Amino acid sequence: MSKSFAFELSRRKLLAGTAATVALGATVGNAKAQTPIAQALAAGRPSLSKVSFTVNGAAREFELDTRTTLLDALREHLHLTGTKKGCDHGQCGACTVIVDGRRINSCLTLAVMHDGDSVTTIEGLGTPDNMHPMQAAFVKHDGYQCGYCTPGQICSAVAVLDEIKSGIPSHATADLNAPVAFSNAELRERMSGNICRCGAYSNIAEAITEVAGRQV
Repeated sequence: MSKSFAFELSRRKLLAGTAATVALGATVGNAKAQTPIAQALAAGRPSLSKVSFTVNGAAREFELDTRTTLLDALREHLHLTGTKKGCDHGQCGACTVIVDGRRINSCLTLAVMHDGDSVTTIEGLGTPDNMHPMQAAFVKHDGYQCGYCTPGQICSAVAVLDEIKSGIPSHATADLNAPVAFSNAELRERMSGNICRCGAYSNIAEAITEVAGRQV
């Protein structure tokens, strides 16, 4: 065997061995770097996490798949089906709930992100025998037709009036240095994330305006 051939053969073995070592090291490194959630998913089992938050004034504790949305936790685990699953993309507002005083799309947030929070759903605003003023106004002004979007509309409307009273501006606010005033433009801008496919917008606006006249 010539010296040049022996050198080439040894060089190939060296390169092959180096590549194998690097690949093995990367595989081991990736396995160690995986989070417990990633390892659980790779093993084909869900990763569960304990979470607790207050829902409509009552403390609730869960052990949930970490991928569970707040919407599914409310509907599937607590059976609070007033909160609706509409588009499941955060575009229709049917799943709106109030978390620590702020309205959110519950389909776009994970339940485990709200440990310790206070959640209010449509069931927590009022009952048929003791309705929230906003619920009563929606009934009075026929602010619903099929009713599917109504829970999200009402939760959002309640939060909208709180936003205005707190002086939080919107894209429709003309003067950021002046107190925020209730107006039709403010109302429509703030409620624009809540879609009513029945087209009851004028009745919804009348209901919210009536409540605003007593509160704002």
